[in-house]
Amino acid sequence: MEFLGSLHPQIIHFPIALFIVYTFLEIVGLVFKKDIFTKAAFIILILGVLGGFAAVLTGNQAEEVWKNWTGASKNLLEEHETFATITLWYFFALLILRTLFVINVEIKNKFIKHAMKMKVAFVILAFAGCYFVYETGLHGGKMVYKHGVGISTEKQTPQNQIEKGN
Repeated sequence: MEFLGSLHPQIIHFPIALFIVYTFLEIVGLVFKKDIFTKAAFIILILGVLGGFAAVLTGNQAEEVWKNWTGASKNLLEEHETFATITLWYFFALLILRTLFVINVEIKNKFIKHAMKMKVAFVILAFAGCYFVYETGLHGGKMVYKHGVGISTEKQTPQNQIEKGN
């Protein structure tokens, strides 16, 4: 399954972009009061969560190559993994809430009178989710740019890094 791990650097950019676009569309839908933006935000959120699952799956496979790390590098890897997991589950929970909101609005439930408040709440929640995306990327970026994870064409292992003097 090392192949899946090698796809992680390419796959992670999709959920990052989709979660940020989701947040932007929630804001635009709120400001301009156009349902098309709100519906587009919902679709983008679905795609972002699916991409997030793919990113976590490939990240877990990539971790297998680095499971022998110790010290600060191991802590950085664990923090990256923790924030990635939090990000995925946060946006998954947001998707469930968003789905319930869409269903309630579609069937003209009593919550429709609170639609504007709910839209504001989703914007706030989306911004909070962007914080988790940021932290995940920050820790992942440190692994790449500080420790050189995945930047060589040869198979990298912690032992290769020690031999190279990194």
